[in-house]
This record gives sequence, structure tokens and C-alpha cells, in this order.
Amino acid sequence: MACSTAAGVEATALLSPRPAPCPVAGRRVAQFCRTRHRSLRAAAQCPGQKSTTGADPLNGASVQSDEAAVSTGKGRQRSYGDGDGISNLQLEDLVGMIQSTEKNILLLNQARVQALEHADKILKEKEALQRKINILETKLSEADAQHKLSTEGNFNASLRELESRFIAAQADMMKLGPRKYDAWWEKVEKLEDLLETTANQVEHAALVLDHNHDLQDKLDKLDESLQAANISKFSSYLVDLLQQKVKSVEERFQACNHEMHSQIELYEHSIVEFHGTLSKLIEESEKRSLENFTGNMPSELWSRISLLIDGWLLEKKISYNDANTLREMVRKRDSRLREAYLSCRDTESREVMDNFLRMALPGTSSGLHIAHIAAEMAPVAKVGGLADVISGLGKALQKKGHLVEIILPKYDCMQVDQVSNLKVLDVLVQSYFEGNMFNNKIWTGTVEGLPVYFIEPEHPAKFFWRAQYYGEHDDFKRFSYFSRAALELLYQSGKKVDIIHCHDWQTAFVAPLYWDVYANLGFNSARICFTCHNFEYQGSAPARDLAWCGLDVEHLDRPDRMRDNSHGRINVVKGAIVYSNIVTTVSPTYALEVRSEGGRGLQDTLKVHSRKFLGILNGIDTNTWNPSTDRYLKVQYNANDLQGKAANKAALRKQLNLASAYPSQPLVGCITRLVPQKGVHLIRHAIYKTAELGGQFVLLGSSPVPDIQREFEGIAEYFQNNNNIRLLLKYDDALSHCIYAASDMFIVPSIFEPCGLTQMIAMRYGSVPIVRKTGGLNDSVFDFDDEAIPMEVRNGFTFVKADEQGLSGAMERAFNCYTRKPEVWKQLVQKDMRIDFSWDTSASQYEDIYQKAAARARAAA
Repeated sequence: MACSTAAGVEATALLSPRPAPCPVAGRRVAQFCRTRHRSLRAAAQCPGQKSTTGADPLNGASVQSDEAAVSTGKGRQRSYGDGDGISNLQLEDLVGMIQSTEKNILLLNQARVQALEHADKILKEKEALQRKINILETKLSEADAQHKLSTEGNFNASLRELESRFIAAQADMMKLGPRKYDAWWEKVEKLEDLLETTANQVEHAALVLDHNHDLQDKLDKLDESLQAANISKFSSYLVDLLQQKVKSVEERFQACNHEMHSQIELYEHSIVEFHGTLSKLIEESEKRSLENFTGNMPSELWSRISLLIDGWLLEKKISYNDANTLREMVRKRDSRLREAYLSCRDTESREVMDNFLRMALPGTSSGLHIAHIAAEMAPVAKVGGLADVISGLGKALQKKGHLVEIILPKYDCMQVDQVSNLKVLDVLVQSYFEGNMFNNKIWTGTVEGLPVYFIEPEHPAKFFWRAQYYGEHDDFKRFSYFSRAALELLYQSGKKVDIIHCHDWQTAFVAPLYWDVYANLGFNSARICFTCHNFEYQGSAPARDLAWCGLDVEHLDRPDRMRDNSHGRINVVKGAIVYSNIVTTVSPTYALEVRSEGGRGLQDTLKVHSRKFLGILNGIDTNTWNPSTDRYLKVQYNANDLQGKAANKAALRKQLNLASAYPSQPLVGCITRLVPQKGVHLIRHAIYKTAELGGQFVLLGSSPVPDIQREFEGIAEYFQNNNNIRLLLKYDDALSHCIYAASDMFIVPSIFEPCGLTQMIAMRYGSVPIVRKTGGLNDSVFDFDDEAIPMEVRNGFTFVKADEQGLSGAMERAFNCYTRKPEVWKQLVQKDMRIDFSWDTSASQYEDIYQKAAARARAAA
């Protein structure tokens, strides 16, 4: 019983709440007990056999003690003899006691082992839980810091940004027209996006809190597990500790969350105030804009209104008088018409028309109604410089308050993506050709803000479905048809046009057709202006071909009218010179040249009509050709900051794989059609001369002449391994912008050049021109070394004779200035970039001659 009592005390001690014993020590105690039990059992069952169990000294001492007790029992058994029943009973009782003790010891040992295993498991769970607590505390600390930054930093920064934007809005809204509010609504949407981001942060914080609730559930489960293991004191201590930490974290989170929601409410309140104030500003701005908006309305919208009116007239929905009255309103930029159009543009066409017709429009305007009839217009149908003139001059005149319209063929190859609001009218205009009447579809749209009419003939020859603009065997027939159809469109629309301006031989038919055919029909209010952009192309054909478009061959086939001065054929350009009220060409010097040998046989005719003939230098579209906004350039730049020009030079060198070891190495550019007029032998010489002078040369252009194209292909092959020369025998609009920006000098060695635009564009981009003194080149480039010219006017290098020696001299002077006088060169570049080559001056000259011609027409009426 003493053994049993001791074992019970030991078990009780194990079950008491104290620090858990080491698992290894527990296993050793259990092994000791098992060894001791086996020894006692062996001693009880085999009294005469010695124990061989273990070498442990403690185990050996116990075994010896047990053996002594067994020996005493055996001696007693012998002493009492066989007949002594009491002795036998005592022995049996002793064995039973030993067996009972052994069972008790085994049960206690099992309980002890189970308790040790539970304690070991609890310790592991405690360690894992402690790691999770540490991780959770770290995350909560991070979340706390982030929310603190969000509340103290982001919201304050957002509110400061909102305040600054709001102040800027108050200033800017005073300047904005009613069509610029979209940008402000976008700003409001960005602020709302910021609010949404903040809400997402709140949701993230809520997820963290949910994670804390998951931890509480785990603690509850652990508490139940510990209670089941009868270790309630340890469980209570651990759970209390963890609950205190979780409670602390929750309190911190709730405080942060409360502060964040307060900031969000303030932010939302600021947004509401911003919306309200912005709406008030918009209303006030609209009122002011509606009062004084006539000068700010985009040209394209006025053009759309004009096309709308003309469409109604052609479709016979309104009368001629009503159409003329509304056109007058467009010409005056009447704000009432604008208001009616904007308020009704999403309604039915009939409602818009009714609103227009209800308006009373007294008074007249000093603006002119100008109709350009041409074969090209940039960027929708572009072959050469003519296309740039039509769009550039048209926009400049429109800005001056004139009603400008363009009439073009509807080519199948034109760039329809460059036409806004392209649509076909519900009307067919019939025109005469070859003894028959043919239908024509009329398309309308806006190009570069100008109203444009496209004529699509329903003729079996499909005149403008040829996949190219020019170069067809029947070009004379194609464009004589178009000229007649264009005049028919103007006639049937009932327009009182002031000026009909036709261009080059393709529309030179207009002048004799107007005066010999349509003036007799009562369509005689207009005056005809004809511009020849290049007297190289005059449109000659057998006289009988004039009859196709309805002209009287016998009446016109005369030396003083349309018969060519050199042969028996008719000459369309000559007919336009004779029949037009105004005749122009594209530069003053070219106007002088064509009165002599440059007239290609028409010099005598021009002398006869010299009083109505003059030269007006073309301009360039300074919006398209602007290095400070050019989207094709790697870096935009201007005259005050030329670092961007150097960056574009480096970019082009990399793109074309040119040598770049010496950034200051001069780069010469040339962009041209390779035709005899452009001086192809001088361009070839410029390539070799540039290599000789140690520069780099880039040519962009191709030739329609096979022999010339093959010649330059051979030159390109010769220099293919030279990293200073590149010949790109094609045309690439984007690349042309890059070459203008990258080049230091620009070669234009033309044999003759009516105007030339490339030298103007080159100067706009800071590339100094090297040109031959001819035509428009002589009117736009003045030699840097000519002391007879004021210094402020000198802007390039020129030569007179069309030979290699003259070109070499000009190039050498340019290279010397570039390499030896870098500061002087920089000043020259900046001066060139500041020259005004816009259409404003040219348009003013055209405006003057238009108005004089229109005044004479009114006086004669």
C-alpha cells in the first residue's frame, strides 16, 4: 500500500497546474517504472531465479532489495512446513498485493504519459499561436501606420489637391466656352476615383478585422481543448492574455477606422460643394458665351451648318431666297443661328430647318462667298503643293470671315478617314457630257474645318474610280467632265457666289464654261479667279475634244482664245487666262519668269493680259508644320530652346543607322520629287559634295521617270555601306517631319521653282536652306553673305547658275559658317525659325483682289 500511495501522490503531482516537464524526462521516468515492474513480476513468479534486468545502479539496488524480501519469504515458507495453512495464505496475499500494485502502477503510468502528451501538444499549439500573434501584431501595426498615413497624409493631400484644382477651376471657367466643360467633368471623375480608392482601403481594413475575429474563434476552440485536458488554469491564463491583445488591436483599429470615416465624410462633402460650384460656374460661363460667342465657334461647325443649308436647297426643301438668307447668316456668324443649331442638332432635320426658317435676318455682310474648284486638297487628296494651297488658303480666308467652300472629285483612293461627317445627299445633280445628261451623286463633309462637296459621276467610264488621281489616258475627258459638273452643282444650288477660284489645267475648263454657258443661263454673279501653280502643265488636246463638256469648238478654236500659240491644238490653261477675271501664279519672281521663256509658250498671252496677272507667294500651314507641337518628332522644340533639335538629329541617325560619333557633324537634308525640274543632276552632285566636305546626307523622294529612278537606285547601292549617306527612294510623311527637324542644312537646287514649300518648312524647323535663285526660292531665301541685303533679312545660302560649280560654292560657304562660327550659325537658325511663312499675308493679298473683282461685278450689275 505504501507503493500505491506513493504512486498516487506522484500522479496527483503530475496533474497539478505547474510548468510542464520535459518530454524526454517523462519518457525516462516511464522506462524506469516499466523496468521496475518487470523485475517485481519476475521475482514473484520465479523465486529461485536471479534478475538480469538492467545495469542501472538504481535498478540494481531495487532488484537486490526485492530479492532479499523474496528470500525472507522463502525462508519463512520452509520454517512453517507443508501443513502450515497460514503461511500459504500469507504468500498468496503477498503475490496478490504485488500484482495489484503492478496494475496500479501501470494505470498511473499510462495516465502520466497521456498528461505529458497533452502538455507537449499544448506547448506546440502555444508556440504556433504565439507566432501567429506576432505576425498579426506586425500586420496590424502596418495597417495602423497605413491608415494613419492615409488619414493624415493622403486625405489631406487629396483635399489640398482638390482645393488647388477648385481654385484653378474658378479661374479657368471664366475663360472656357461651353464646349470645353468635358475636361472639368473628367477632373471630377478623377476625384471620384480617388474616393473609390479610399473605400477600397476601408474594405481592406475590414478584412484585417475579420482576420482578428478568426483568431478569437481559434482561442475559443483552444480554451475548450485545454478544459478537456484538465489544464484550465493554463488555458485561462493564455486565453486572457490573447484576448487582451486582440481587444487592444480592435480598439486601435476602430479608432483609426472612425477617423478615416470622418475624413471620407469631409471629402465627400467637398466633392458635393465642388460639383455645385462647378455647375454654377458653367451656367454663368454659358450665359456669357452665348452673348459673345460668334468669334469663338469652331469653323467646322459653321461649315456643317453651311452644308446643311445647301443640302436642303438641293433636295428642294427650302427656296433659293431662304437659302441665300441663311447663307448670309452663316457668313455673318450670327449667334442666333448657332444657338438654334446646337439646341436642335440631336432632333429631326425638319425641326432644325423649321427653326432656321423662323429667323428674320436683316442686313448684309462684307464677307465674300468663295468656291474653290480643284483636283486636290490636303490631306484628303494630296499629290503635290496644290493640295496644301487649297486647304491652307481656304482656312486663312475662312478665319477672315469669308464663306469658303471646296468642290472636289470623289476619288476612290482618297483618304476618307480625313473627312468628318461624310454623307451623301438625297439628290442627284445632272450634268451635260458628250450629248447626254448624266447623274452625279453629291457627297458632303468637312476637311480641316472647311465645307467640301465631293462629286461622284454615274458615268460608265467610272472617271474617278481608277485607284489614282492623275496619269490616266483620258485625264482630259475626266477633268472636263468634273469642271462641268462642279458648275452645274453651283448653278442648281442657286448660290450667289462672289468668287469661283479654279486651279491648274484640271479645272481651267471652268472659266470658258462659266462665261460661255452658265452666264447665259443667269448664273453670272461670280467672278473667276484662275491660279496656275506650274506652267509646265497646260492641258492641251485636239480642238474637237472641247465639245465633250459642251463648249463651242468653232467659237473657241481661235488664236485669241484657246488655240495653243505653238501648234494647232487647244490649250486649256490659255483659255483660263483669257476668260478669267483674275489670273495668279504662286510667287512674284515666277510671275516675271513666265512672261519670258518660263511661260512655256504662253508668255505672249500673259503679256496681253498682264493687267489681271500677278504673283502671290504661297504660305505654309503653320499648325501642321510646327516643331513645338509636331507629334512626329521625338522631342518638340522652338527657337528659344534648340536642344530638342539636337535630340531629333540623334534620333534620326539612330533610326537610319548613320554614324553618330560626332554629334556636331553637319547633316544635309533633301525632300523632293526626282524630276528634271528639281535639278536631279545637282542633287546627285550635292550627295558627293557633302561626303567630300565631311558631312552626312539624307534624301527622301522618288521619281516617276524610270531612268531617273534607276540612276538614284544605283547611287543608293554605291553608298549602302557608307554610314554617312542615306537615300530613301520613297515618300514618307512622318519621316519627312523627322528629316526637317534633324537636318542642319536643306538643299533645293531647282532648275525652276514656281513657289516651293520645302525651303519654308525647313526654315520653320531650323534647317538653313541652300537654294538656287529662281521662282519662289528667290522670294523667300536671301543670301547670308550678300552685303547688299539687310542683315536681318538674310536667311540662307543661294547660287545663280544651275551648275555644279555654283552649288559647290554655296555649300562650302554654308559648311564654313557651320563649323567655324557656331554662335553665328545658331543665331541664323533662330532667325529662320521666327520668320512668318503663314498664309495670313498671302490670304490678305487674295482677299484684296477678290474684293476689287466683286466690287466691279456689283457695279456692273
